[in-house]
Amino acid sequence: MTEHSHPTPKLYLVIFAALVVGTILTWGIAFKNLGPWNPVIALAIACTKATLVILYFMHIRYSNKLTIVTVCVGFFWLLILITLSLTDYLTRGATPVG
Repeated sequence: MTEHSHPTPKLYLVIFAALVVGTILTWGIAFKNLGPWNPVIALAIACTKATLVILYFMHIRYSNKLTIVTVCVGFFWLLILITLSLTDYLTRGATPVG
């Protein structure tokens, strides 16, 4: 078996600092009134933080291709479930045609 490379402790500290900055940004945005952009910005920051955790702390960045495909398929399935849930939620107030 070949030896996989892993990130250095310095990279872990940089990723940790980025996660802390993301948390502070999320907290700061919560107090700003940006209208409909508040959840969009908060979700963008949350997705960025989740990606960093998955790639570096869960070692997906240094995994084999099958593991990466499995993670991508899981995210695609999550996207399908959220889309189907939102289509139900967003059409509840719609009146039927006829």
